[in-house]
Amino acid sequence: MNKIFDKTPQEQLEYVSKGAVEIIQREELKARLENAVKTSTPLRVKAGFDPTAPDLHLGHTVLIRKLKHFQDCGHTVIFLIGDFTALIGDPSGRNAARPPLSPEQISQNAETYKKQVFKILDPQKTEIDANSRWLGAFSSYDWIRLCAKYTVSQMLEREDFHARFQKETPIFLHELMYALGQGYDSVALKADVELGGTDQKFNLLVGRELQRSYSQTPQIVLTMPLLEGLDGEQKMSKSFGNYVGITDSPQEMFGKLMSISDTLMFRYWELLTDVTMAEIKGWQREVKSGERHPMKLKTELAKRIITDFHSAAQAEEAAAEFARVFSSRDLPSDMEVKKVRRSSERPRVAKLLAQYALAASVNEGNRLIEQGGVEINQERISNIKADVDLSKAGEWVIRVGKRKFLKLVVE
Repeated sequence: MNKIFDKTPQEQLEYVSKGAVEIIQREELKARLENAVKTSTPLRVKAGFDPTAPDLHLGHTVLIRKLKHFQDCGHTVIFLIGDFTALIGDPSGRNAARPPLSPEQISQNAETYKKQVFKILDPQKTEIDANSRWLGAFSSYDWIRLCAKYTVSQMLEREDFHARFQKETPIFLHELMYALGQGYDSVALKADVELGGTDQKFNLLVGRELQRSYSQTPQIVLTMPLLEGLDGEQKMSKSFGNYVGITDSPQEMFGKLMSISDTLMFRYWELLTDVTMAEIKGWQREVKSGERHPMKLKTELAKRIITDFHSAAQAEEAAAEFARVFSSRDLPSDMEVKKVRRSSERPRVAKLLAQYALAASVNEGNRLIEQGGVEINQERISNIKADVDLSKAGEWVIRVGKRKFLKLVVE
């Protein structure tokens, strides 16, 4: 086998295609992989991440893991920090302009990204770059020349701009420059392949066009799906509260992952692990036939993901804690405790849930009670008018859903 590549071009193609929604063009990628093996020349594979928030969640890792798959095959991967494009704000999927971030916020977020990506990528085989290195050095003349490569009508072909134009929602000039900036990244890095979510397809194709304009071979575009959050409906996002952060504690990660549906579990196996599709499809058949219990597969998934971001030992501890609390109905060892003085008050349970951040509001507390998701001292609360008598000393263990606990100690 080749001294750089230990997989054949066909094996590489199958491995890096796992979970992909679209490859433009697949046959072209196969040809490049064949040439890479023949000439012992790794492909240059990039994915860009705008540091708009301080921490990554599992949704971000879909692309990072795909970078790893190319890395496993022997290719050069580039983790590109979009510190300049973040100043513009990606308009993809937006119905209004993004609020601007300060350079200081972007710089701080970028530093956390650098630390977190090596939970998955090999630091010895990863190039980290930032697009401020070239875009920040552009003169006014450089920007004018770049803008001359694309027309306004081409920009308005993208779905989000077209929808905003039809609704007469403002489209700001700086937003039109985002795709040009991202596209030029591929020129600056001489990318052979660029990865992105399905919402990034327009930007990725702009990269192909700009490379042609600069007499480069157009990059292959590989799009990955947007990972569904814990609710199985909306994409994973901190805004929706349906995310698993890669800096979450092992116990928190385990509890969140065990809450997903069996259908979503297989989606996570596909997009968040290196397990082959053949294995995953085999497990699906076994679950359907009753040969394998989905809970065991879900437990294994949670342990595998926690191992990636913490350690195998912490994954086992989280699994044991989960089994102790939720199977044996014991109380978690790290349960939060709040002490209050005795009084004549009898606050309603919904108010306490909101007061101690077990619910976002009193109304949400009432909804949780009506849905049967609230217990006090292992007794389900079903009446939204239920209250807690604070006139007597004692302990009240409040449980909301599967993962939220609070011990209220009246002294």
